[in-house]
Amino acid sequence: MKKRIISMILSVAMTVSVFALSGCGSDSASGENGKLYVYNWGEYIDEEVIDEFEEETGIKVIYDTFESNEIMYAKLAQDSSAYDVVCPSDYMVQKLIQNDLIQELDFGSIPNSANIGAQYYESASDFDPGNKYAVPYCWGTVGILYNKTMVDDVVDSWDILWDEKYSGQILMQDSVRDAFMVSLLRNGYSMNTKNEDELRVATDDLIAQKPLVQAYVIDQVRDKMIGEEAALGVIYSGEAIYTARENPDLVYVVPKEGTNVWIDSWVITKGSKNVENAQKWIDFMCRGDIALRNFEYITYSTPNTVAQENIEDEDIKNSKVAFPDLSTFPTESYQYLGEDGDKLYNDSWMEVKSAD
Repeated sequence: MKKRIISMILSVAMTVSVFALSGCGSDSASGENGKLYVYNWGEYIDEEVIDEFEEETGIKVIYDTFESNEIMYAKLAQDSSAYDVVCPSDYMVQKLIQNDLIQELDFGSIPNSANIGAQYYESASDFDPGNKYAVPYCWGTVGILYNKTMVDDVVDSWDILWDEKYSGQILMQDSVRDAFMVSLLRNGYSMNTKNEDELRVATDDLIAQKPLVQAYVIDQVRDKMIGEEAALGVIYSGEAIYTARENPDLVYVVPKEGTNVWIDSWVITKGSKNVENAQKWIDFMCRGDIALRNFEYITYSTPNTVAQENIEDEDIKNSKVAFPDLSTFPTESYQYLGEDGDKLYNDSWMEVKSAD
């Protein structure tokens, strides 16, 4: 992902520009074995892997990127044949299935899918019952990144993000689900609740926190924390691995109240015109050496067991950030909440963002 769920409200506003900029409609180039239209998160693949796929298969890849699940969904809802293979996150896979925008996979044509660990398929079954539609690509957690030279308290709870001691030094995700996840879990509720009383508590909590927040950001959490512009920030585990390389004073923790364990997966669109090529793409991405190269490049955890076994850096291989023991803290995955649920969260998030 790349695990970045931008505010659904902002996503709708950005959709028009994505439609205008997308190059998916161009048929000016094709390989000897046809084309493949891929839609993925930005900075979520080693670009040399794309070149290698083209060289090995003779398939020309037309590669576009999106910034949120909602932008990607709007594109497929308009025309599910616009792309062949896409990489949505957990709850969005569920929404795509429910709205008949992706197709069941022929796993016999994706033999390397067996390299994905059974535990990841088990987790994916929460949003893809029976594991019929999706092959996990990357996964991770959401937690707190803090600078140990700027924070002298024990960081083990989401509560610290409400500590007035760190006013102006806190970074929150500019994301509906991630922001509410923090507040909901802090108050002992499910991150997938549709209970209006519980959402009221979480909304009031986020409004109370707002004066302490330096900024609501996405990518900038990484850069601001590396540059020591903030003391604490909510961040995705893959980004945390990168930040630790750049600034050894940065530490990542999953709070004791738990977190979201997310999975981004490859799926094939219902209207795909290049299904065989899409299957070859997913199979290629599931190859151990390719999965390892992508992991080393993007630093988001790989569910590929062959890749995991061949990580040479022992610190990374044994990292509790990259590969945590999920039995040590409560976990939950985002679920698609339906149109009513989306509206409920969007309205609540608008209230937070507009509060004085």
